[in-house]
Amino acid sequence: MEVTKVEKEINGQTFSLETGFIAKQAAGTCLVTYGETVVLVAVASGPSRPGTNFFPLTCDYRERFAAAGKFPGGFLKREGRPTTKEILTCRLMDRPIRPMFPKTFRDDVQVMANVLASDQQNDGDVLAMNGACAALGISGLPFEGPLASVRLGRVNDEWVAFPTQDQLEESELDLIVSGSKSSVLMIEGFSREMSEDLMADGIMAAHEVIKDLCDLQTEFVEKATNKREVTWVDPVDSGLYQKLLDSYYNDMKAAKQTSGKQARKEAVSELKEKAKEAIIPDPDAEGAYPIGEFGDAWHDVEEQVIRDLILSGTRPDGRDGKTLREISCYVDVLPRVHGSAIFQRGETQSLMTVTLGTSRDEQRVDGILEEFSKKFMLDYNFPSYSVGECRPIRGPGRREIGHGALAERSVKPVLPGPEDFPYTIRVISDITESNGSSSMASVCGATLALMAAGVPISNPVAGISIGLVQEGDDYVLLTDILGEEDHHGDMDFKIAGTQNGITGIQLDLKIKGISEEIIRKTLVQSRDARIEILRTMLSAISKPRDDTNEWAPAMLSTKIKPDKIGLLIGPGGKTIRGMQETTGAQIDVEEDGTVLVSSPNQAWAEAALAMVQAVTGDVEVGRIYDGRVTSVKDFGAFVEILPGRDGLCHISELSADYIANVNDAVSVGDQLKVKVLLVDEHDRIKLSHKAAVEGGLQGDGVTPKGDAPASPQRSSSGGGRDGGGNRRRR
Repeated sequence: MEVTKVEKEINGQTFSLETGFIAKQAAGTCLVTYGETVVLVAVASGPSRPGTNFFPLTCDYRERFAAAGKFPGGFLKREGRPTTKEILTCRLMDRPIRPMFPKTFRDDVQVMANVLASDQQNDGDVLAMNGACAALGISGLPFEGPLASVRLGRVNDEWVAFPTQDQLEESELDLIVSGSKSSVLMIEGFSREMSEDLMADGIMAAHEVIKDLCDLQTEFVEKATNKREVTWVDPVDSGLYQKLLDSYYNDMKAAKQTSGKQARKEAVSELKEKAKEAIIPDPDAEGAYPIGEFGDAWHDVEEQVIRDLILSGTRPDGRDGKTLREISCYVDVLPRVHGSAIFQRGETQSLMTVTLGTSRDEQRVDGILEEFSKKFMLDYNFPSYSVGECRPIRGPGRREIGHGALAERSVKPVLPGPEDFPYTIRVISDITESNGSSSMASVCGATLALMAAGVPISNPVAGISIGLVQEGDDYVLLTDILGEEDHHGDMDFKIAGTQNGITGIQLDLKIKGISEEIIRKTLVQSRDARIEILRTMLSAISKPRDDTNEWAPAMLSTKIKPDKIGLLIGPGGKTIRGMQETTGAQIDVEEDGTVLVSSPNQAWAEAALAMVQAVTGDVEVGRIYDGRVTSVKDFGAFVEILPGRDGLCHISELSADYIANVNDAVSVGDQLKVKVLLVDEHDRIKLSHKAAVEGGLQGDGVTPKGDAPASPQRSSSGGGRDGGGNRRRR
């Protein structure tokens, strides 16, 4: 057994690629290590399936809890379906790899990545991306590498390659870039309103690291002794494509300029049937072109016509390269929900709803990294009717999860902190029409719905997608791409942000990379479009509403000392449970002392908050409290002014008049207004009813139990009381 290993130091830790020891029957295997995180990536392939007209590449990524020495939570102690994080990583692996295979390659290819060990500081996702390319490089498949990936952060104004989880907490950027030695292929990043110039600088800084990783990968492939040899022959050109192009180019050109997505689709479909009847009058005849081959060739003719039109300055809907489609924005489109909006851009429409909840509605996320909770969620749904199709309804697919995550992380930087807005927020984007960039429509719609729901976002966020058609050195950038421009073009570059800068960025390519010039021009062009979209959005609603919707729960918060959490909860939860039963509000306490009070009724929430503050507040000298007599002694009465906090009201402080016997003045259970005279070094409290009466009885008392008579009363009727129920003084 001969093991091949290459390594390089990056950001103070060793990055290594290794093969020849594990999974030797796979077409290609790579063990990637960075720090103490280890990822195994294996590649397998099989023959193409008849009738396949696409490249059947499957990328899978799994994080086993055992990699971090953890058990899965819940009843089942074995991992099940992939998590959102794993699905997003599968997409990150797939997107840059797919363009690096020949266009006509149709063999089944599977790339499987498993995190074997995790130090919980270095994420396995980017390691898997690099391992996949290294494994493909020695698999014998027609992979046109090297191709490498890097995560980049920015901490204290410095670019940091492969940042740790601790560094990402401080970073203003979380950027993943994939590329070859000559160009950038894929981008996925999120930032705190970073300027376009600085974002472009970050992308190019990441590309410098990619160049080094490509060199390391080349060394790995050259040294590996277990490389496979796979024979693959490019299909022979039958001449069908050229025949269709010569015969139907002009007709296709006219059909592709039909106004409206569905009308354009029908015009092309009619032309296709006409061409099929002419080219293949009898599919069963000897020498007839196969129907599948006709479909592939027709698709290529469509693509060529659209690209030629765009390069000549004509887009399918007649716009120039920088013009946005018509935009319409609406808020409060649904009753009862906590916030709603519709964002329409051309034939793309997103219906947004917002739900506000309590801390109990937070999403707990567990994995091999540290468990955390999410107070903001954005879910994206793409029903088949949005594109006029009929499909079975299944759970959310990888695309829906990916688009939702992009929109969620693009909006998240402008949300208020929990100390300012303690609600848990869920946004749902239902794409009700689609013809290009529905994920960016979701960003715009989410902003409108959040403002309508009274969420105090710091800045509105908008997003737009820029396309590209490139032939040689000639290229055209397309603002607000249509679905077919995305399908037949070379690039889908989504950029979301505020007027101050970028919050989310995602690049997908069908070609093998773009230059720095195209990246910088795209960022500038997207900013112009974003500002124009924001102006239209703000005409529908100019700022977040001052109050939440009437159907949203009332939510109040306060902060108590952590050592008083036990006092608030009480023995066996008795105290906090009693408060909830009395007021009907929900009270949640966090470890840092944050107390969240929620209720369908504002008054109930305020009453519960007052109880919390009364129970956990410190005794203040000079403050007047509404207390309750807990015991009577010869020398005075002990009065509970806060739950669990008694003070002594000496017999001399019970009244300005002389009192011979304490029992003649007060009894256990009486309500008594008292003023705090002193809290000594032993935390003993000296009280005075006399001083409270002299200081005024109104306005500044605190009543833990909710009812505070103006003067001492007994809980039962009987002699010794005047007509008003007050005990007479002696």
